[in-house]
Amino acid sequence: MELEEIRQIIDLMNENGLNEFELEKNGVRLLIKKGPSGQVIHTVQAAAPPPATKPAETAPPAPDAAQNNCVEIKAPFVGTFYRAPSPDADPYVAEGQEVNADTVLCIVEAMKVMNEIKAEIRGIVRAILVENAHPVQYGQPLFRIEKI
Repeated sequence: MELEEIRQIIDLMNENGLNEFELEKNGVRLLIKKGPSGQVIHTVQAAAPPPATKPAETAPPAPDAAQNNCVEIKAPFVGTFYRAPSPDADPYVAEGQEVNADTVLCIVEAMKVMNEIKAEIRGIVRAILVENAHPVQYGQPLFRIEKI
């Protein structure tokens, strides 16, 4: 990706009032975000290589019994993942904790709105898949919960 192309993208973002832009082209991923004061933050990185293909005769590994009964709770939208209601508060849930359908698992902040994400199933939290205060994408797995 050429520097002039990046400048053109930033100009288009400014003209159209966009705060974030992401593009993957020819194995390169470009992410441009505007910070709160309007400064531009951009990242260019090589895209992850496609997974190597295995020979057809190789059988996939059998998942263990606990994984068969697990449900992934996914991000309903793009935002920032928070495990607790405030920086000095205890996390909503921990691995190994039993939850029910109304248990709040986390908050995903989107456009300055704090959205509580509930378990929606009864089970045990087996994995927390995102670090606190990290960005998440739509459909990204946040938790793995074993149904009980």
